[in-house]
Amino acid sequence: MAILNGKSGVVFEEDDLPYEEEIIRNPYSVKCWMRYIEFKQNAPKPVLNMIYERALKELPGSYKLWYNYLRERRKQVKGRCITEPAYEEVNRCHERALVFMHKMPRVWLDYCQFLVCQCKITRSRRAFDRALRALPITQHTRIWPLYLGFARKLPLPETAIRVYRRYLKLSPENAEEYIDYLRSIGRLDEAAVRLAAVVNDENFVSKKGKSNYQLWHELCDLISQNPDKVTSLNVGAIIRGGLTRFTDQLGKLWCSLADYYIRSGHFEKARDVYEEAILTVVTVRDFTLVFDSYAQFEESMIAAKMETTSEMGQDDEDDVDLELRLARFEQLITRRPLLLNSVLLRQNPHNVHEWHKRVKLYEGSPHQVINTYTEAVQTVDSIKATGKPHSLWVAFAKFYEDNEQIDDARTIFEKATKVNYKQVDDLAAVWCEYGEMELRHENYEQALRILRKATAIPARKAEYFDSSEPVQNRVYKSLKVWSMLADLEESLGTFQSTKAVYDRIIDLRIATPQIIINYAMFLEEHNYFEESFKAYERGIALFRWPNVFDIWNTYLTKFIDRYGGKKLERARDLFEQALDGCPAKFCKTIFLLYAKLEEEYGLARHAMAVYERATQAVETEEQHQMFNIYIKRAAEIYGVTHTRAIYQKAIEVLPDEHARDMCLRFADMESKLGEIDRGRAIYSYCSQICDPRMTPNFWQTWKEFEIRHGNEDTIREMLRIKRSVQATYNTQVNFMSSQMLKATSSATGTVSDLAPGQSGVDDMKMLEQKAQQLAAEAERDQLVFIWLLMSDASRSELSELAKQANPDEIDIGDEDDVDDEDVEPDEVQLEQKSVPTAVFGGLKDD
Repeated sequence: MAILNGKSGVVFEEDDLPYEEEIIRNPYSVKCWMRYIEFKQNAPKPVLNMIYERALKELPGSYKLWYNYLRERRKQVKGRCITEPAYEEVNRCHERALVFMHKMPRVWLDYCQFLVCQCKITRSRRAFDRALRALPITQHTRIWPLYLGFARKLPLPETAIRVYRRYLKLSPENAEEYIDYLRSIGRLDEAAVRLAAVVNDENFVSKKGKSNYQLWHELCDLISQNPDKVTSLNVGAIIRGGLTRFTDQLGKLWCSLADYYIRSGHFEKARDVYEEAILTVVTVRDFTLVFDSYAQFEESMIAAKMETTSEMGQDDEDDVDLELRLARFEQLITRRPLLLNSVLLRQNPHNVHEWHKRVKLYEGSPHQVINTYTEAVQTVDSIKATGKPHSLWVAFAKFYEDNEQIDDARTIFEKATKVNYKQVDDLAAVWCEYGEMELRHENYEQALRILRKATAIPARKAEYFDSSEPVQNRVYKSLKVWSMLADLEESLGTFQSTKAVYDRIIDLRIATPQIIINYAMFLEEHNYFEESFKAYERGIALFRWPNVFDIWNTYLTKFIDRYGGKKLERARDLFEQALDGCPAKFCKTIFLLYAKLEEEYGLARHAMAVYERATQAVETEEQHQMFNIYIKRAAEIYGVTHTRAIYQKAIEVLPDEHARDMCLRFADMESKLGEIDRGRAIYSYCSQICDPRMTPNFWQTWKEFEIRHGNEDTIREMLRIKRSVQATYNTQVNFMSSQMLKATSSATGTVSDLAPGQSGVDDMKMLEQKAQQLAAEAERDQLVFIWLLMSDASRSELSELAKQANPDEIDIGDEDDVDDEDVEPDEVQLEQKSVPTAVFGGLKDD
């Protein structure tokens, strides 16, 4: 049922009455109006608009009502043709709203966006301008993105340019965005101007994260690639300003400057720029960049000229310009190594190696070589030099020498000796080369005078390593110069002059062991034997061990060769003096030489005493070898019986590995002498350090010894000792584990393949099996030896009993057959009584 309101002419529905009554009671309540509007959402649009108008008439300052009303009106015309009058009605509603809501940016944004959608350019621009004037500046950031987006879409860019200029007054940090827009529309001149301003602004921070050099590079590319469009800037001045500002990135800037002149058609200016660039860059990277660009430019010029010539139908041979360009390009390629060398020298003018390379590049042009050497020796600072600066002077002098200009070479050497080098060796090398040049030209007296001058004591003496003094005051202590002078004096001078040189070297305390030996050999060659020995003694006083070893070795050898046994006591004193404080590493040779002296010229007991001292003085690794020499010499001099004490001493001193070898040799000697009991005692003693699992050779040797010389009781005793030793090693857990691991590794390759948790168990099982196997072998060996001692009848009975007791045991009869074949019948007939064990004096008890 509809109700007509006579005052307003509005028709109400019956359901509207509660909301109307509430509005009448509270006409200024936004909530009441919003509830009413929400209830009427599905009502016809005019009815809904009427309710909004009534509400805004009561509450014109309500942002909520205006915002929802405007959004509803825009929704009503959405999708309709923009020429319909309804759009203008909505525009008027926005205008009425802005009377009250002109400080609300959301209303302005919606209105401006609505006008943009209607394609009303002028009205939209004015609306944006009104919004910027109405809103406070803190809220302009909400308007500008929409305004700029609208301006960029306009068909004429002038409006957008003016808008951007106004925008940059507020936000100058967004200049890059404006520059990008200008480049997109082809306004490159203004873009270059703006970019130049940005580059010159030290406080500018790029929002894109670009460095100042990157901005410079963009500017150079922009102005160099568009010379016809950028007219407001001085391109050459700008790029050269960048060259002075960015000294570590010159290559790209030089190429940009040359590219600008190429695109402008000034090819000669471009060529001048390239030449200037390759003569000023200081890094290989910049040089490579510029040179490649230069070569590409020349190639393109040649290609363009050839194309033009072919089109015009001219002959290539008659075209002088083309020939000139080809010659220029060829010269450029030829100059590359020299230009690159120049770059490296500009980078480090004190690089001696590069100066030598530069000289090689000028080979065939003596004038250029001389100029290069002159420039090098004037440029290189010997303190800052990389390499050996004296080599430049030497090479310079040799160049004159090779060209047979000896006087000029002498002049260079004289100048080189006055240079303040960093190290004394450099000056010494110059003096030596100077002398060698005179020797090559057979000016022997001149060579001697040069080296004597080099070794002359200066007025102001200085220590060799005193860097505060010039090298000219320290070169008199250079061993290199003195060594060459000694060689020259020995070859060209007199005996006295040579002797004086060597004495001077020793007095200056710069001699080496080789110098001492050379001096002594020189004296010996001239039959000054005692003087030679004094030279050795002076050298010994200068050096300590181990440097003095060579001097002592040569001295003692020469002394023995000279006097033999004539001055035996003096020789003994020399040997004792040499051995006093001699390290164990070097005393072996001296001891052997000492013992040889005593054997040939002295007493045998003295020689034996020397050998005994040597066994105690040498290193542990050499003791075994020394004992072998001692035993051999004792046997040759006194006989084998005299070696028993030496064997005993060796067994006590040497480690187990070498002690076993000594025991076996000792026992073998005793058995050869017929001392069976002594040999058996030695085997018994040695068995305590022989694990049956690791040293089976020892037990096999003892077994063979008992087969030849023993009886039933001795065999039983040997087997008992073997089991005892086996049990002893089995109880030593650490030793047992290590030996077991070694045995397992040798048998299977490695034990690392066992699973975790199983390695210990498997190792113990293997150890138990090994012990059982060894016990079975020992019992078998016992039966074998008893078998050898029994009659044939007893053997058959024993064999039957053995098979019944252990069916898996080996057949003793087979082993007996083999032994019977290998052993002579006389050797099997052993005594049927026990032989008491003889213990040689001094050995350890079991």
